Amino acid sequence: METKPPFPPFTEETAKQKVRLAEDAWNSREPERVALAYAPDTQWRNRAEFLCGREQARQFLERKWARELDYRLIKELWIHAGNRIAVRFAYECRNDSGQWFRSYGNENWEFDAQGLMTRRLASINDLPIRESERKFFWPLGRRPDEHPGLSELGL
Repeated sequence: METKPPFPPFTEETAKQKVRLAEDAWNSREPERVALAYAPDTQWRNRAEFLCGREQARQFLERKWARELDYRLIKELWIHAGNRIAVRFAYECRNDSGQWFRSYGNENWEFDAQGLMTRRLASINDLPIRESERKFFWPLGRRPDEHPGLSELGL
């Protein structure tokens, strides 16, 4: 049986761990790896796109990171209860023309008893920014522990 600790019901500590694990996985930009955190029958709404199942999620992530270059993400716990977690996030990336964006959003997550995400509802807004306005400068991959989070950055 597949499992992805920590498991619900979440405490503040385990909810924060789950959020950081998700951030770390998405910053890897490895669709196969990231998709394993989702239940085989996961349901997503990402902006105006509706996905059903882990394979559709994997394909979505593959397309996402093919067009969102130099992607860096920060997630922050908003609230948690039982098997649900709400997060806010921001990420920076550029397109193939060199235009930078900072995307802001909120996600609502629901988990099964094995810690796999069964539902992900994401609302996201994109803001074109100049390269000089960027705030996320760590090397591609996991955000270093000492790098400020969203609240510390005033986001």
